Amino acid sequence: MATAIRLRGFGAAIVAVAGAYGAMGLRDPIPNVVESDRGESFESVRRKIADVNATVPSREVQEFALKGSSAANPLDVLVVGGGATGCGVALDAVSRGLRVGLVEREDFSSGTSSRSTKLIHGGVRYLEKAVFNFDYGQLKLVFHALEERKQVIENAPHLCHALPCMTPCFNWFEVVYYWMGLKLYDVVAGPRLLHLSRYYSAQESFELFPTLAKKVQDRILKGTVVYYDGQMNDARLNVGLACTAALAGATVLNHAEVIAFLKDEVADRIIGARIRNNLSGEEFSAYAKVVVNAAGPFCDSVRRMADKDAPAMICPSSGVHIVLPDYYSPEGMGLIVPKTKDGRVIFMLPWLGRTIAGTTDSSTTITMLPEPHEDEIQFILDAICDYLNVKVRRMDVLSAWSGIRPLAMDPSAKNTESISRDHVVFEDYPGLITITGGKWTTYRSMAEAAVDAAVMSGKLSPTNGCVTNHLKIVGGDGWDPASFTVLAQHYVRMKKTYRGKIVPGAMDSAIAKHLAHSYGTLAQRVAAIAQNENLGKRLAHGYPFLEAEVAYCARHEYCESAIDFIARRSRLAFLDTDAATRALPRIIEILAAEHQWDRSRRKVELQKAKEFLETFKSSKNAQFYDGKHTGS
Repeated sequence: MATAIRLRGFGAAIVAVAGAYGAMGLRDPIPNVVESDRGESFESVRRKIADVNATVPSREVQEFALKGSSAANPLDVLVVGGGATGCGVALDAVSRGLRVGLVEREDFSSGTSSRSTKLIHGGVRYLEKAVFNFDYGQLKLVFHALEERKQVIENAPHLCHALPCMTPCFNWFEVVYYWMGLKLYDVVAGPRLLHLSRYYSAQESFELFPTLAKKVQDRILKGTVVYYDGQMNDARLNVGLACTAALAGATVLNHAEVIAFLKDEVADRIIGARIRNNLSGEEFSAYAKVVVNAAGPFCDSVRRMADKDAPAMICPSSGVHIVLPDYYSPEGMGLIVPKTKDGRVIFMLPWLGRTIAGTTDSSTTITMLPEPHEDEIQFILDAICDYLNVKVRRMDVLSAWSGIRPLAMDPSAKNTESISRDHVVFEDYPGLITITGGKWTTYRSMAEAAVDAAVMSGKLSPTNGCVTNHLKIVGGDGWDPASFTVLAQHYVRMKKTYRGKIVPGAMDSAIAKHLAHSYGTLAQRVAAIAQNENLGKRLAHGYPFLEAEVAYCARHEYCESAIDFIARRSRLAFLDTDAATRALPRIIEILAAEHQWDRSRRKVELQKAKEFLETFKSSKNAQFYDGKHTGS
């Protein structure tokens, strides 16, 4: 009976999908843009971003520009928060011809946006809910996310790619159920489909995923269904958005914190913010016609600067991930189990040469540096162990971290599972637009909605409508997957030995691919530094990160601290906490040369970075007390 109801639900869903396509139609390539406006403004912005010789304005220039705003000559939009949504808002607004500023109290992508699952997905779980709950709202979310998924991949092709994900089936009902469900996912994707899903026999599945278990709790594997979603390097994508906005003319400043809002008491409206440069301690004012609050989990605290009685809108949810050696999963194939024994989703995905596994979804408190609880790490290890034919050991955990999802709270929701992942845009104080909720996949459309609201609130006059659905981020325009061969053929890595001798090294395929995928069309600039400035040595054994990248990021990507580099410009902290610790002295040495740090600043940087890495729970010298990892 239950089986029949489920299958009838699929039939009804297919009819609903067809009807929804008819009602929604296909979206305009560039919505809300007057044709006469679009050509010049869009092409002008695109050329600035695509120019491989262009450089972002210096941090000093950006700070001076913010200070240059006044009550008589304000910015159009001031964005608070440098995560995916905030940087997306800055890029959207500046590409519409508006004067834009953005401030972030830590670093771009320092919060939730660097601690994601690394998937760009439409939401298979939400599709299941839409079918069995006959929830058209959830179905629209899936439509929307799938459309944005393809757009994100096309706009940042060097940082994003399609990833096949395998779902194991242990009886023939599961085979039919998941096959039909994922075929429905294909249908919903429509023209935004990445690749068709398909069924593989048990034998074929073992060949594709050698560590997959043949039997789970006396249930024998009948086969798997493989479907496709997108995968990204989230923090580098976020930094790319910030740099793209800067190239397009936005004033972006990391390590700059909003400490109070400026108000026009007569009009009862926010007209800017008081900002503290967290590197120098200096405070200054920036004026704007509209302030956009895109502070992620901290958006409620920003709202309460304007109205101390503002009700909470964020329900924070903790997502814990762990990183394991590459041998746990094959390159180019992920494993997703929709329902474990306690009903949660678990996955294992190849990522940057390692295996990422997760995740949890539980209520948490909001903090600057969330830490994974040992029980959560063990839950993930136990869950994936059930589906593998190799022993999964705590000692193999190279890194583990926690991220806080800023879910938009529904007062009637009983738990975070039932909270909608859709975003919310609202103005609960004149001049302050808050955008919250949503997910990485839909950052671009969230930004579009926020800028639309800002234009209306501030009666702004953009020169054109939103163009970001066709705007590639820096390094993406003209990028080719085979571009790494140019690096391998034409560059060498000049390395300085411990005795001070300069020796050449090969720009091998692993490093060339890493540079091409991390920096896109700008990779040759990094390779030139490695060759011409004797910065061609690897920062950590077994990883492709080069000394040259530290110098490049300090000069061209607003890398202002050691943590900025190990966590966001490179992903070493997320991939291998202990390798990041070993690389710190050399990273700080290069940054000190670039930023003219004295000995005192170097010591502070080392201490802060070590404290930061302690929140990433690797297994080396692990000791535990009351479920918490306490170090050696």
